[in-house]
Amino acid sequence: MSARSFDAGIDAALAHVIPSAKREGPAVAFDEKQKRVPRCARNDSASVHRRLRAIETMALTVALSLGVGASAFAQNVLIRNATVHTAGAQGTLQNTDVLVRNGTIAAIGKNLSANGVETVDAEGKPLTPALFGGINSIGLQEISLGDDTRDQSLALGGDKQMVVRPEFDVTLAYNPMSMLIPVARVEGVGFSMLGAGSVNGGSIVGGQGGIVRLDGSPDPIGPRALFLELGSDGADLTGKSRAAQWMLLDQLIDEVRGRIGADSGMALLTPAGRQTLTRYLDGGGRVVARIHRAADIRQLLRWSQRHNVRIAILGGTEAWMLGPQLAAAKVPVFVDPLANLPGNFDQIGATLENAARLRAAGVQVGFSQFDDASHYARKLRYAAGNAVANGLLWEDGLAGLTRVPAETFGVGDRIGTIAVGKRADLVLWNGDPLEVSTVAQRVWFDGNAIPMRSRQTELRDRYLRPAGDLPRAYPPGGE
Repeated sequence: MSARSFDAGIDAALAHVIPSAKREGPAVAFDEKQKRVPRCARNDSASVHRRLRAIETMALTVALSLGVGASAFAQNVLIRNATVHTAGAQGTLQNTDVLVRNGTIAAIGKNLSANGVETVDAEGKPLTPALFGGINSIGLQEISLGDDTRDQSLALGGDKQMVVRPEFDVTLAYNPMSMLIPVARVEGVGFSMLGAGSVNGGSIVGGQGGIVRLDGSPDPIGPRALFLELGSDGADLTGKSRAAQWMLLDQLIDEVRGRIGADSGMALLTPAGRQTLTRYLDGGGRVVARIHRAADIRQLLRWSQRHNVRIAILGGTEAWMLGPQLAAAKVPVFVDPLANLPGNFDQIGATLENAARLRAAGVQVGFSQFDDASHYARKLRYAAGNAVANGLLWEDGLAGLTRVPAETFGVGDRIGTIAVGKRADLVLWNGDPLEVSTVAQRVWFDGNAIPMRSRQTELRDRYLRPAGDLPRAYPPGGE
């Protein structure tokens, strides 16, 4: 996106938000008559400046949050002379061009040409698909400790009563204008899986989530996934026993199959819940289980095979102990590469080599975090770099941030690799994207370059400015 296009986008945002204001270059001028401005404020330059700043800030917030505004703004671009890490069958291509037309990758090769298309010289730098931000609550929360800003969990039963509502869908609360999104986006994160969490008053069946692209689009893409909380993390929801988890899950299956009537006093599911759960049986939608202990993972494999459930594992600290079984069952595992200490009795076998051992056994490995994963989505690539430092192949590290999550959650036909026909969600880096010192130089969604700005960069620039007569929060030089 050019600077002119970005300004035009702010103009459009302002036209909707503040119809009486118009933008002239970098500033916003009030209507000349200033009918709504009190006389005292009209003669107070500081008051006017504060209003101007407020409008600028509002416009910036809208622009940063909406990003590129989805494919309606898709455009053409030719990226030349890049080291293209496709994350797919073509592997890494040196000194290669990528041509984007109408937001879609149209060609990949050397010495490509196109008339009337913006050209970017990559100078041999790495070009990758936009990265996965993990399974988190980005767009569902703003402040981790603020209950009124968190929408990822359901607690209809209070502190003690268990309420099972698989039809709960967290994507309905997704806010594409969350300030967390630009922070992740300028660091090369292009998509995340919204996960449904389990809390007291809910159940081990957290609910449904879906993949969202961080381009400002309001709706998820692809199918939904169902989330379970198992092992010791879910024991408080099942009478303090992990054994009861399998009893309850089998009961839910019996309800769906009609072996327990909907009018039974023991029934746990609503009609909508039975209908929802049906979609995840017999090879249907993906079921993601947060689970760590090898013994519990073994039981999960048996349960999934009995009911023909397509599972994925989130966490899997001890999953490496069952690598061959997971590979045979085609179960992808989303690990936290930094889990190397026995934080509880479910994670006695924690090791930094978890990802490498799983991949060596043939398991598809993706990545996710558990420490404030929404706010730190941008750091997931550093964690993947740690997996590479502990034995995982670099190509598999990149795949775990791109292709593996896209394929696992049913959107691999659109994103996750650089291939002809895929959406042009791309990142140009100044070095190895798995290195801490590397930064994203350009980020494209549907071939449209986003502004490399976020709330963090705005605050950085404000307080890097030399102090003047007024606090740094005021516009510089009385502008």
